[in-house]
Amino acid sequence: MPIATTNPATGQVLKTYDPMSDEQVDAAIGRADLAFRQLHGTTIAQRAQWLTAAADLLEAERDETARLMTTEMGKTYAAARAEVTKCATACRFYAGHAERMLADEPADAGAVGAKRAFVRYQPIGPVLAVMPWNFPLWQVMRFAAPALMAGNAGLLKHASNVPQVALYLEDLFRRAGFPEGAFTTLLVGSDAVDRILSDPRVRAATLTGSEGAGRSIAKIAGRELKKTVLELGGSDPFVVMPSADLDRAAEVATTARCQNNGQSCIAAKRFIIHSDVFDAFAERFAARMSALTVGDPMDDGTDVGPLATDRGRAEVYGQVQNAVDNGATILCGGELPAGDGWFYPPTVVTDLRPEMRMWSEEVFGPVAGLFRASSYEEAIEIANGTKFGLGSNAWTTDPAEQERFAADLDAGSVFINGMTTSYPDLPFGGVKNSGYGRELSAVGMREFCNTKTVWLGEGAPSAGAGAHAE
Repeated sequence: MPIATTNPATGQVLKTYDPMSDEQVDAAIGRADLAFRQLHGTTIAQRAQWLTAAADLLEAERDETARLMTTEMGKTYAAARAEVTKCATACRFYAGHAERMLADEPADAGAVGAKRAFVRYQPIGPVLAVMPWNFPLWQVMRFAAPALMAGNAGLLKHASNVPQVALYLEDLFRRAGFPEGAFTTLLVGSDAVDRILSDPRVRAATLTGSEGAGRSIAKIAGRELKKTVLELGGSDPFVVMPSADLDRAAEVATTARCQNNGQSCIAAKRFIIHSDVFDAFAERFAARMSALTVGDPMDDGTDVGPLATDRGRAEVYGQVQNAVDNGATILCGGELPAGDGWFYPPTVVTDLRPEMRMWSEEVFGPVAGLFRASSYEEAIEIANGTKFGLGSNAWTTDPAEQERFAADLDAGSVFINGMTTSYPDLPFGGVKNSGYGRELSAVGMREFCNTKTVWLGEGAPSAGAGAHAE
């Protein structure tokens, strides 16, 4: 993919960029390494001041930045503005909580024969972030805010179709006061990642993206013995039980499936409905999906904008057609609209079977698959019956069922009677082929810290110390 801004609403190429040379990349890594050493000598209070300044800039520039995101990847302007605000909130969250998250944790000194013992969290160095286009600001910020507050430097290899957002992020942190090189955008293709991650000055990597990209990063990092955090695909279940409020569940299901034009890893994708309420839910859901307005993402009346790439739209259409060709039923949508831009209508598909691609694949667009379950046990079997395990959603007012869903859903998060989302306060990540490690909260901040044990004695060896040398 060329490094270029292409408006998905029109298909028009607006701006192109030349990839950085190897020499430019080496120089950028050198600046990041130097900036890390500078950051390591600053206080948490100083870094909090810079991160708060970044939040101020985001809020002041919200509308302009939102327009840039909409132009580059097609999310609605309203959603883009909300994304900028969420990023500012995350900056303020880490600026206000980092001191507590990074504080020394005392241990029982007497139990380990010490005068004093504690755990200290310290930054490890420059971290490479390989990020996707679907939330071009937020997915970077949920790495960048905690990493910079911990004292690490960031190197961003962003998706090639959002180069202007990528450059904005570098400029944002520079204007906020962080040292030159503390956060650097590398305008390179995916073929440069191996060389960058193999550089000894780069200490770790984080990736949000596809399974294939995750495997590639993990292979390189394994060879180089470097830490990785991977947030990969998801095919999140949305389970509706007989006791659920069907109107509310259908309302949230519509938003959960079509948020970000259906291009979200934690968007609900597989709707598993108990047989007792299947028809009633399907009717409500299809009606709501059909009522959504598809059109210009800059228009306030638009609910669903274009998909980000022509290739992505072709993939979604192919998955739906494969289901139809094998006997699935379309309740609404499903047809490619005429005209410019990479639009695809909100679509609901039912009568799915295991031989259809939609049964097991992630559909990255506004397409919902409906599955019928005759019992709680069958609902769990379907929900957990994929290789993914990112988010999950269940709707029931039965307290016993709520507890069972919390325990039985095999995913990184379980949301009951509410839409799956991410918060700076809570860990975010998946299991199985959805990846490993966590972003956000104190857990996410510490992923790229050296968890250092510090043991202080009286100065003389204790009896029998040789027998417990390790």
